[in-house]
Amino acid sequence: MTDSQILRASPIVKASYWFPDGESSDSSVFPVSSAVLIDSTLFTHLFCAYADLDSQTHRVVIPSAHDYIFSTFTYTVKHKNTHVQTLLSIGGKNADKSAFAAMASYQTTRKAFIDSSIELARNKGFHGLDLAWEYPSNHVEMTNFGKLVQEWRVAIMTESDLTDRIPLLLTAAVYYSSDYNSASYPIKEIVDNLDWVNLIAYDFYGPGWSPVTGPAAALFDHSKPAGPSADAGVKQWLKAGLPEKKAVLGFPYVGWAWTLQDVNDNGYDAPTTGAAISSDGSINYAQVRNYIVEHGAAVTHNPMVTGDYCHAGSVWIGYNDNQTVVNKVKYAKLRGLLGYYSWHVGADYKCGLSRAASRAWDATEIITGK
Repeated sequence: MTDSQILRASPIVKASYWFPDGESSDSSVFPVSSAVLIDSTLFTHLFCAYADLDSQTHRVVIPSAHDYIFSTFTYTVKHKNTHVQTLLSIGGKNADKSAFAAMASYQTTRKAFIDSSIELARNKGFHGLDLAWEYPSNHVEMTNFGKLVQEWRVAIMTESDLTDRIPLLLTAAVYYSSDYNSASYPIKEIVDNLDWVNLIAYDFYGPGWSPVTGPAAALFDHSKPAGPSADAGVKQWLKAGLPEKKAVLGFPYVGWAWTLQDVNDNGYDAPTTGAAISSDGSINYAQVRNYIVEHGAAVTHNPMVTGDYCHAGSVWIGYNDNQTVVNKVKYAKLRGLLGYYSWHVGADYKCGLSRAASRAWDATEIITGK
């Protein structure tokens, strides 16, 4: 019996994305483009990101520079955990959104996408596929998103029947709320055809799109009841009809750094002049730790928002530390969600946040009334 035949879907999800282009430049923390140091015992699922969509052929392709490491990803992470399941993620924030919209518009182009994705997943040893179309932006695209996942599920089940293999997992990374740009996700098609959805509950604030500092991944936003937060998004998805066991809460290991306009105004909603540290302001958690030590940065944990920030001089960084991650994991379990995922494992410091997350899930007991 093959490895894929003995695997079964996990009753819980402890997951992370692996993104080789986004790993720390500090090779002592995490070797660039290497999955070797991932402690896969901390996860039930790992997402390999990202495969691309060819806008001409509508087929899924792996960038040539990443072909070898994607091809060996499953083999590599199974060294430490033979039970971990891997999924090939397609798209991502920087993908060509118009290409996804065009592909999803017609049955023939959807078929090209679907067939190539299944072939690629099987050839590269993945246990599933993840659609990271960020995001369908109108009612037509949302409708086509529903058609795509519906046809994808049929194709996966057909392939499974023909080859006598366990069906590939099928998931999607979606907006933190069930509505995006005044268009609603197709809930019925999602519930009927996806194993679960990953709620992207982060990037609420960032130097590229907000002129003031803010909690980029707030669990609760008590200062702005109408503002974005993970809790608000979860409630909207559940109200729309998504079952708790189809929802996986996302949180980031990547922070955002701004340059303060006034060093004395250094809390949330502080005016800024743009990004700091890097060209777009993004900074990995491992680098945040180093920055705090090297610059003697003042650190604040905000329990109302459930978020962290630090500042030194004119540099202000928002991020997630251990306690924040633990609280989010506890929230996900107590809310009855299927699990959690992080973006992304290569940004962690020696898998410390992932270790804290895994332990928090295991330690959180759900008390049910009789």
